[in-house]
Amino acid sequence: MSSESESPLPPRIPNGEGCCSPARSPVVGNKVTVVLGAQWGDEGKGKVVDLLAQDADIVCRCQGGNNAGHTVVVDSVEYDFHLLPSGIINPKVIAFIGNGVVIHLPGLFEEAEKNMKKGQGLAGWDKRLSISDRAHIVFDFHQAADGIQEQQRQEQVGKNLGTTKKGIGPVYSSKAARSGLRMCDLVSDFNEFSHRFKVLANQYKSMYPSLEIDIDGELIKLKDYANRVKPMVKDGVYFIHEALHGPPKKILVEGANAALLDIDFGTYPFVTSSNCTVGGVCTGLGIPPQSIGQVYGVVKAYTTRVGIGAFPTEQCNETGEMLQTRGHEIGVTTGRKRRCGWLDLVLLRYAHMINGFTALALTKLDILDVCTEIKVGVSYKIDGKTIPHFPANQEVLNRAEVQYETLPGWNTGTSNVRTFEDLPENAKKYVRFIEVELGVPIKWIGVGKARESMIQLF
Repeated sequence: MSSESESPLPPRIPNGEGCCSPARSPVVGNKVTVVLGAQWGDEGKGKVVDLLAQDADIVCRCQGGNNAGHTVVVDSVEYDFHLLPSGIINPKVIAFIGNGVVIHLPGLFEEAEKNMKKGQGLAGWDKRLSISDRAHIVFDFHQAADGIQEQQRQEQVGKNLGTTKKGIGPVYSSKAARSGLRMCDLVSDFNEFSHRFKVLANQYKSMYPSLEIDIDGELIKLKDYANRVKPMVKDGVYFIHEALHGPPKKILVEGANAALLDIDFGTYPFVTSSNCTVGGVCTGLGIPPQSIGQVYGVVKAYTTRVGIGAFPTEQCNETGEMLQTRGHEIGVTTGRKRRCGWLDLVLLRYAHMINGFTALALTKLDILDVCTEIKVGVSYKIDGKTIPHFPANQEVLNRAEVQYETLPGWNTGTSNVRTFEDLPENAKKYVRFIEVELGVPIKWIGVGKARESMIQLF
């Protein structure tokens, strides 16, 4: 029989019973909603996550470690999150830490205990937290090495990267070098884990002769953490697959850090060590692209940055001081003052190119209440010529001349406003200007720290 006369057979897949059945068309199932930082972090992502987590079933972290910080204020109680998904504050939420996250176990438990003392939001947190067995572990020597690396940079080139010294770069380096240890190693065979831990620790001691590691003491602590964390550790790929393809669920992903800190797309080398753009959601959780639904970008009404690195719209003047003071711009994780400047639309267009935001949350609009006029960076010039892209090279970016549009301020308090219609006319114009320039709708406007201070437009 000729091949032309036969209908092609569908591919066959195992059905789990020793035989095969025809492959079915892929079913998309539940979609995930993603919240990402669109600048250099500290945009107020925690507030947006907290809002969406009110009716979420699962809230996930997909990358980074305890170098990130989200602040959530509920009933006048301020909670600080670094490793735990901030959505865990909803007692009905299952929180999930994905394989793309790097976990410092002492930091995880310390964070939970501190927040437990502040209020009832974290009741039963350990029963509601699941951790991917493929997530890498941050050890104390990773953090110590991070500090030594920063010191060496300062001595050798006169400047450091401004890391949080939380061991994030070193542990992602171990991961890429294929010498890292994961949660599955910790909770499986502890003898094998101990052997590999000693090998890794000795590698670090040889790289950094001043590094002191109490290997036996660390292993005693890790054995205790293994027992405490074991009930939380799950096969993350299967967990997420079941969540996507089981009964209807609202799944929320909260990004840490932000687009301009992404290891590939950020202002390299002054970046973090993970992908904090939308691609990190797929690789950090094991989620196929078709399962991603809404992607919300969080944007501060001005721009801030912690640490060093190019910052074209930075205001090293009274304006910068006013933004820093009024905005209480101090890093949640580091306690460092944030550098402040006007809103940069070139930067935001670039973040939108990468992430494809479906809508934005504009936070801290109330900080601009005292301005008589507000500048917005709309384009860059390099050597007198307007460029259509965001420069990759730091030296080139430092030479960028920002072209500004000046908008009238509103000189009126907005912190008690709860609807868009009640905002001052010039505040509404500022919001609409941003929407038109970026081509992305603004869904929320933040005018304060509390949960009820988020104005929803649609």
